[in-house]
Parts: sequence; C-alpha cells; structure tokens
Amino acid sequence: MSQPLDLRREQSIVVDEFYRDTWIEINLEAIKYNITQMKEKLPQDSNIIAVVKANAYGHGIVPVAKKAIESGANGLAVALLEEAIKLRRAAIDVPILVLGLVPPRYAPIAAENNITLPFFQREWLDEINQYDLKKPLHLHLKFDTGMGRIGLRTEEELEDVLQGLIGNPKVQLTGVFTHFATADETDLNFFYEQNERFNRLLMVFKEKWDLPVTIHIGNSAASIRFPKSVHNCIRFGISMYGLYPSATVKEEHQINLRPAFSLHSKLVHVKKLSKGESVSYGRTYIAEADEWIGTVPIGYGDGWSRKLQGMSVLVEGNRMPIVGRICMDQLMIRMDREYKIGTKVTLIGKQGNDNIEIDEIADYLETINYEIPCMLNERIPRVYVN
Repeated sequence: MSQPLDLRREQSIVVDEFYRDTWIEINLEAIKYNITQMKEKLPQDSNIIAVVKANAYGHGIVPVAKKAIESGANGLAVALLEEAIKLRRAAIDVPILVLGLVPPRYAPIAAENNITLPFFQREWLDEINQYDLKKPLHLHLKFDTGMGRIGLRTEEELEDVLQGLIGNPKVQLTGVFTHFATADETDLNFFYEQNERFNRLLMVFKEKWDLPVTIHIGNSAASIRFPKSVHNCIRFGISMYGLYPSATVKEEHQINLRPAFSLHSKLVHVKKLSKGESVSYGRTYIAEADEWIGTVPIGYGDGWSRKLQGMSVLVEGNRMPIVGRICMDQLMIRMDREYKIGTKVTLIGKQGNDNIEIDEIADYLETINYEIPCMLNERIPRVYVN
C-alpha cells in the first residue's frame, strides 16, 4: 500500500484506498473559510448557492457539497441532471438547481427527486404538460442578457412563457436568473449593460407575476465586486475553491481566499545522466552536463498536459523543471542533486517557502484557472483534509 495512506494517522481525512504515489489534497476547511468570507460581504438576507458542477471543479462533488452546506450554503447548482441525482443519492436534501437545459422527457425524474430545472422556451414548457408528474416540477426562468448561450431575450418571449406558467399545476416557478459575460473584467461597460437588460425584463416579470421567487444574477466575480447589488441570492463557484475569477479581481483583492486544491506525488526513481544522454520520447531533452534526473508517477493520462514540459515542480521547497516529453503515466524532472526515492514532489501547492499556484499553471498553459483542477481526472485520488 502506498505511503500517502499514512497521512490518515496525522490528519482528519476521508479517502478510499489507493495504491499509487500521486494524490490530490482537498482542504475542506478552505472551502468553509471562502464561504464565510463571502457571507460577510453579502447583506444578511442573501443566500448562497454553491456551484459544484464538473465534479465540484475537479475537487469532488459530494464531499465539497456537504462541506458547503455545513458552512452556510443554502443550495447547490450543477450543470447536469446526472450530477444532481448523484447528490440526492448521497442523501443531500437541500435545493439543487441544474444550470444546463434538460430535455422535457426527463422532467418526471427531476420532479420525483425535487431537482429544479432551468427553462426559457414556451415549447419546452408545453411539452412538460404531456408527462405525468407525481410532484410539481420546480423551475428557474433564465434570461439571456448578453451571454449568448441559453435564455429568453425579449419581453414578448417572457410574456409568452408566463402565460404558460400561470395556473399550471404541474410546475412551480421558484427563481429567475441570468449570467454575466464580463463581470470579471476591467472594462465593466457590458456588465452594466447586461444588468440594465435584466432589470428591464425583471420589471416586466414582476408586473405579471406576484409570487415570491429567488433572484440570482451574481457569479463569483459579480458577487465579490458588487455584493450589495446582486438581489437575494448568489451563485458561488470558482471563488468557493479559493481561486479568483480573473487577474483583475485578484488584484483588486476585495476578498481574501484560500485555495483548497493541491497536487502531490513522490520520486519513484532517481538516476544520474551523463552529458549527451537523453530523456523521454523523441529525445527532445539532451543533458548538457552530468545531471540528476528524477521520475514522478503522473502524466497526461492523469490530465497533466504534455504542454507542461518545462514547468517547475517543488522538491524540498526547491523548483525543479520538467524535462523531456511528459508521458501518459510518468514525467521526469532535472534535480540540483540526488534525492531519496520517496521524496515528496509538489506540482500544485505550497512546499517549504515556495508555492506553485493554479494561476501559474494556467498562465503557463495560456488558459484560465478554472480548467486546471477540472482537467486532472479521476485516476488521481482525492484526499479530503479537515
């Protein structure tokens, strides 16, 4: 059995057994801390929907969802009906909103499991009426104010949809929402334009609909920057995991966040190469002098992209570059001296006085920090540390 399991004797951990020297640590207390920081910025009557789609941004949907609820989240949001059902099967009973459109034929499943679906089309609503629902289906109405993905856009569409809702016993409207495209950017002109479009549609909505609903427009960026202006609920996504939505929001530092995610492995082989010897496929790396090379058991099969060749990892707090092509299951690093087999290697997170942030990995890959934990797949076990 591999060494990471020994962590159980040192910390409070929930983990299935695993047999490799590569693992991800999820600090659940960081999740709690970030939710607490957000709650302190919001008005007291504001609720928080914890966004746990895409396996909780790669952090693990069930443990994160449970910690978010324990920490004060009032509901959960996912992208897929499958994700919502997984949460229900884990005995999670808070409101769950699916953010992506679900075909009407699956409405009975959603209703039976008390899962809220989004909608914005009269045709979708009319098709729901064809199915036998044992319970009313809860719905949130989506406005497209400029994101250009899904949602109704005009007052005419809104009035038509509301006609299909009024007096309909099979459905119950419990929320209205939109999503901002540029809330994390320096130029906020389009953000203000979207907000204005939403308010115009909302005014029409309130003229036609007098029952109370949850109104949520704030993603992490909008909620952090404009906490008093995002109605009575927010959707807390990327920042719940301790990551800022953009460099702009990070530089403004209107909230203090703690990353929950770190990635570790161990040296499984150490060797000394002579000048002129090569490393990995294609011989893209040739030793320019006698060098110590370490092998680390993680590769692109785990989601650690081949494009990260040249990126550094931490060994005893010192940066060591990845050399040669990253293999499916292993990578090699150039070391400043000989280290013992079993020495811990940190690919993301703190070690000693240094820290490799997810943002640094994202910048190296020319992408956003959202993608990094999502791309590290289920081959890497998650260890949950309280």
